[in-house]
Amino acid sequence: MADTSPGRSRPERSRAADRSSSDETQTAETTQRVGVLSTHNSKETKAILNAVRALGHEPVWIRDENVSSWIEDGTVRYAPEVDVLVNRLLVTKSDQPLEDLQLAALFADRVPVLNRPAAVQNTLHKYRAGARLSDAGLPVPDAFFGRAPRSLADWTDHLPGRVTHKRTIGTNGRGMTVASPEETVSPKIDGGHSFVQEFLRTDEGRPSDIRIYVVGGRIVGAMRRRAADGEWRTNVALGGDVEDVTNELSDVQRRIAIEAVDTLGLDIAGVDLMVSDGQWYVLEVNATAGFKGLFEATSTSPAPHIAALALESADASVARSRVSALASTLDDSVPDCKPPLDEPSGDGGTLGYTTAVTVCGADDAVSTVAKADTGARRTSIDTELAGEIGAGPMVGTTEVRSSGPSATETRPLVDVDLRLNGGWRTVTASVTDRSDMQYSVLLGRDVLEAYTLDISRRVEE
Repeated sequence: MADTSPGRSRPERSRAADRSSSDETQTAETTQRVGVLSTHNSKETKAILNAVRALGHEPVWIRDENVSSWIEDGTVRYAPEVDVLVNRLLVTKSDQPLEDLQLAALFADRVPVLNRPAAVQNTLHKYRAGARLSDAGLPVPDAFFGRAPRSLADWTDHLPGRVTHKRTIGTNGRGMTVASPEETVSPKIDGGHSFVQEFLRTDEGRPSDIRIYVVGGRIVGAMRRRAADGEWRTNVALGGDVEDVTNELSDVQRRIAIEAVDTLGLDIAGVDLMVSDGQWYVLEVNATAGFKGLFEATSTSPAPHIAALALESADASVARSRVSALASTLDDSVPDCKPPLDEPSGDGGTLGYTTAVTVCGADDAVSTVAKADTGARRTSIDTELAGEIGAGPMVGTTEVRSSGPSATETRPLVDVDLRLNGGWRTVTASVTDRSDMQYSVLLGRDVLEAYTLDISRRVEE
């Protein structure tokens, strides 16, 4: 059952909070377009979008495939247009977190955004987030941060005993280790900056912590996470067990969790608490916390609560009884608003024996001529072309019959965007040396099956 204890209220939420306290039947005078900004396919994203639909409003899944903005005659416009936005960008896993935050900021300049970019930025850097929480008087483990070996080496003057060595920006416990004062600790982990944090000894024999999920100043669920056998990290992604502790939370735990989220300026977050020697500490605050494990433990989905908060931020009324009913299931089916990866072709869907194409990767887009081959199961591109456009990262490998000494050839697979017949489509292509062949791109059946092939048609080469 959701906790209605208020945190430090924010003016922009006051009207919505007052309205949501009643259990009125939702009035449908205006259908709100609720955008969810998420470039990934997580269960959480799908569940929020489905909850918006179930509450009688229009969900809009905003992804790379359908987002754009333009300045025309002094007016800034963007598509798709929404009335409110839920920011679900996984910036901790992004190669370009600043770029992603600016995309969210583009919407924040125009509509209400849950988890505004500035608030996510406050949370992104774990050491800085801890410093802000400490400044606010919230209990956090002692920690030390340095960006060079000589500066980080001073941690032993401030943190006697073992420490947790973790990335400043990261998720799921990736790269975390435990270090003692006798060990040399690097200022980086896997190329990213790091810091050390006091290693807390749990009051239980088996390492555990509590994840509290907060939405709009309310606790919608809490679970205890116990580390897997032989593991000290409690992350569910690492095999940790979970159990429902929502109704067992103390007033201290509730207050710390709500104040931590409010201090960082977030609307939605998962707060990780651990007890050591009778004192509760904030380990982390996660702006894009998953809730698959929380639902497994509590049978409560935060998705309808998030959808309701978004609607209230857009001045729509929401029946709380309906939200509670929807929260008993986690509907992570693919919503009908997911934008298609492929565009309809521009000229009736006919390809020739050779076709003009544009291949786009992370670094460049190159126009060339592709040859159709109905005997090839998969599209392939030349190694040199793949390097030129910055194709990657590798998403797998495939075995292809070879005419050389070996019976098969192992080729890397990469996702590239391919424009042909006036439309874009995403293709998982194999990469191989085609330098002795006339065409750097070969279109396989994975592309050709969506078109009519006319081998009499050729482009000028």
